[in-house]
Amino acid sequence: MLEKPDISPAKIAACLQTAYGVTAVQIIFLPLGADQNTAVYRIETGDETAGETAHFLKLRSGVFDETAVTLPQFLHDQGIRQIITPLTTKTGQLWTTLDSFTAILYPFVDGHNGREVKLSAAQWHEFGAALKKLHTLAAPPTIRAYLRQEAYAPRWREMVKMFLERVQSDAYDDPVALELAAFLRSRRAEILDLVQRAEQLAKSLSRESPELVLCHADIHASNVLVNGRDALYIVDWDDPLLAPKERDLMFIGGAQGFVGYDAQEEEALFYRGYGLVTLNPRALAYYRYERIIEDIALYCEQLLLSNEGGQDRAQSLRYLVSNFLPAGTIEAARRADKRYETA
Repeated sequence: MLEKPDISPAKIAACLQTAYGVTAVQIIFLPLGADQNTAVYRIETGDETAGETAHFLKLRSGVFDETAVTLPQFLHDQGIRQIITPLTTKTGQLWTTLDSFTAILYPFVDGHNGREVKLSAAQWHEFGAALKKLHTLAAPPTIRAYLRQEAYAPRWREMVKMFLERVQSDAYDDPVALELAAFLRSRRAEILDLVQRAEQLAKSLSRESPELVLCHADIHASNVLVNGRDALYIVDWDDPLLAPKERDLMFIGGAQGFVGYDAQEEEALFYRGYGLVTLNPRALAYYRYERIIEDIALYCEQLLLSNEGGQDRAQSLRYLVSNFLPAGTIEAARRADKRYETA
């Protein structure tokens, strides 16, 4: 979220003091990410005796899924050290509430994400090994029961088709909405082709019974952090899923924002850590198509159904359009699809 939510620093400070016993001397809003339901802050405490002078506060609106915090804690306890676990409240909870938000407090990792810095070969290896461990762990029943399971649902595809119809006749007075509507009209045939191909692949995959593994489900470059000591972390566990391993592996070589390497180099470096694996190119293609379609649906919902969002609106439009750029996500999806066709 780029636009600061309407909640006072005094109220945030009071919440941190009451729930965590943390005294905030400075509360800094961080305009990060494309998620309209999440606002993040750097909390300065100035308490050097505690060993940490800064915390990372996440405020999440809407429905809160406890697995977003309980699963990372479980994974960390199983030895995946590349996960930052939430701090507990004074009553031992992994989160608290603040007005309409769920508040989650973490240690602050002062570093850069995979969009900002080139991961070293060793870090790609570590990334691959961590994801392999995730995919081979069995979640306990207390967590597994609350995890969503892959169903190849048509929700996003139907939403995109609906928006493609609406922009043919609806009128918009907001400049960003006008620009988006024009873009959708100009790319209508291409977008419908993406939707149709995703639907074909979904039908085919739904008839199979692949192994379902623990998946992060959103492991793009912004969710891989490197701190000043070159330690690597995987963050943002808001939407974990039980799915075929390709749900996560589609991000590798999928034009998901990692800088410094082309798709083939990314894959070579990552799989040295992940290990030998047989990939289903149909599943890779499906997940890459579906990711693009979900992006289009969510950004259309944000930009065409309201005029809210401030400076987030222009950024969201740029994110949507970036899928169509040369060497972008659509090219990566087509490449995986071509692998399937020639296999």
